[in-house]
Amino acid sequence: KSCSAVVFTEYFKELEEESIQDNFVVVYELLDELMDFGFPQTTDSKILQEYITQEGNKLEVAKTKVPTTVTNAVSWRSEGLKYKKNEVFIDVIESINVLVNANGSVMSSDIVGSIKLKTMLSGMPELRLGLNDRVLFALTGRDKGKTVAMEDVKFHQCVRLSRFESDRTISFIPPDGESELMSYRINTHVKPLIWIESVIEKFSHSRVEIMVKAKGQFKKQSVANNVEVRVPVPSDADTPKFKTSTGHAKYVPEKNLVVWTIKSFPGGKEFLMRAHFGLPSVENDEMEGKPPITVKFEIPYFTVSGIQVRYMKIIEKSGYQALPWVRYITQSGDYQLRTNA
Repeated sequence: KSCSAVVFTEYFKELEEESIQDNFVVVYELLDELMDFGFPQTTDSKILQEYITQEGNKLEVAKTKVPTTVTNAVSWRSEGLKYKKNEVFIDVIESINVLVNANGSVMSSDIVGSIKLKTMLSGMPELRLGLNDRVLFALTGRDKGKTVAMEDVKFHQCVRLSRFESDRTISFIPPDGESELMSYRINTHVKPLIWIESVIEKFSHSRVEIMVKAKGQFKKQSVANNVEVRVPVPSDADTPKFKTSTGHAKYVPEKNLVVWTIKSFPGGKEFLMRAHFGLPSVENDEMEGKPPITVKFEIPYFTVSGIQVRYMKIIEKSGYQALPWVRYITQSGDYQLRTNA
């Protein structure tokens, strides 16, 4: 999404032709602030909302004087912020993209990571984030422990890029509240965390039987939450019957899918789902294509790449103590397993 689309969505909730027409004056004012001679200027919606406000479809300029934030070097953060308790919440979220062919071989896989912040810090703090970055460890001559090789690294505008490029230090004055600090990609062979085996049998054009086995290929102490295994079925299937060793299965006819939901899936466990469908007696010879089985899941307290927040230093001139909290989450991205059926 472009930065202007993100800002408009923050203002109007839905970005559609109608909302742009209804709020034409606001759009015009916002574009005037977002761009200056074709160059991006103030793109943070929190800052824009300080002086471009809406009431109905009318534009009201809330303050006659432009907030200092716009003229500051730090345009993404307001001055004079105060919190009783100074805290930073760091979420390291990794999405796994996997494509497995019908023979069970991994055709492609990678990890897309994001580090998100929720900062509740007074004043104008300087933050420094340390990761187990392979390039950094090589630069400093340290090779102890697991390191990760990040590619396609993108940063929020608050990060000092020149500093990162010279010595890989991630140094910044953070935006207030929630923001994405950085994103990265790790091009690596990923073992599918939830392995699926399926057998789909058609009998004399009268019924189809599906057996799906799901296995957690991650550490026993970890648990995958809200697992969804989506199994394609013929478009003319009817009268479904299900049997599951855990969770529950339901037929979604408008999508030609069986969705098997498992709330809690411990590592190392195996579960089975059987489905039985009737088929009309008239044979449908048309090739419908073979959509893949897709899987959705989330595993807390765990990252596939092994990325770690080694430290978060928080320095502010008043000298207050602040607490950083770190949470790791691995989730499914584009996670597909092709079938023979």
